[in-house]
Amino acid sequence: MNFQEISEFLQSPIDARDFPSAVYLVAEKGEIVLQDALGFAVVEPEKIEAKLDTIYDLASLTKVLVTGLLCAKLIEKGEISMSDKVCKYFSEFETDDKREITIQNLLSHTSGFRAWKPFYLACNLRSAILGCISREPLENPINSKVVYSDLNFLTLMFLLEKIYGKRIDEIAKTEIFEPLKLQNTFYNLPKSLQKRIAASEFGNVYEKNTCLELGYESRITNYEWRNYQIWGEVHDGNCWFMNGVSGHAGLFSTADETFKIAQQFLANQTTLLKPETCNLFRTNYTKGFNEARSIAFQLAETPESTASNSLQKDSFGHLGFTGTSVWIEPETERIFILLTNRTHARELPFVNINATRRKFHELAIQSLKVKG
Repeated sequence: MNFQEISEFLQSPIDARDFPSAVYLVAEKGEIVLQDALGFAVVEPEKIEAKLDTIYDLASLTKVLVTGLLCAKLIEKGEISMSDKVCKYFSEFETDDKREITIQNLLSHTSGFRAWKPFYLACNLRSAILGCISREPLENPINSKVVYSDLNFLTLMFLLEKIYGKRIDEIAKTEIFEPLKLQNTFYNLPKSLQKRIAASEFGNVYEKNTCLELGYESRITNYEWRNYQIWGEVHDGNCWFMNGVSGHAGLFSTADETFKIAQQFLANQTTLLKPETCNLFRTNYTKGFNEARSIAFQLAETPESTASNSLQKDSFGHLGFTGTSVWIEPETERIFILLTNRTHARELPFVNINATRRKFHELAIQSLKVKG
């Protein structure tokens, strides 16, 4: 299979310093058919070339690869229902504005919560975050529009931890990583793997600036911001505050092992779910809303989605802030993974790489047609 056109295309934004490295993988019916590694996974403090087994901070891909998958397992077992009210599990949500929020609202980002909050400036402990969320005023009425929000998946994380009785990294290890025999997928990587990890931002200036824009000036001065090269630890500030373990971020993996988890969302390939459960991920639960969402994923029928027009409309995918993405086309059993570290070795602002993601999918589909 000729992957040269995709690699040449991705080399261009690397040369333009949009991101220093990229590893991609395209699979069809369980077989990897296109893959390559380009650029430097680390530019500072030393230069390390990206390889196929480079480990990336997957950022918000954690939401689907861990939290969404674990929720689907519980739905399948009947231990939770999408129609369950969150207040059934957490009395803190038994308030006039939040008692009608359901698990489906959290999974489809229709709860009404704001997109983001720096809980490290609002809470003293990881365990206090749920209470902070329960006191957070809703920005929109429940079930009125899609607003992609970390608060939804933080709440789902606390729900999973309550049901399983252990932290989400331990749940993921026993329910996902070990059954799939993953060797390069972690929360909180061992230091011995540092040279295989793609580096991220120097410090977290981006989030600090965002906090300033949101009016947290008085709290910023007392917070111990990281003022060193983030390399081998999670980029996301809330996840870092939570000791690197969360339901919205924190997962590190390679393209190959991201692919192995992504297979679990396909009816003919999953070993962790019943085939019929995989319909949850391709079903539009937000018809008529501003964005098409299934359980945990965005659907390709969303206007301007990064799937591009080349992917079928019931394809589902997710992005990570650090420059990662995964898209899955269920009918053809195709999986598209693009991992970059766009936050590394670059002055702000970070480049929006959505156009690059779309072109990657278009070129991949063209290559698959040539193969066919």
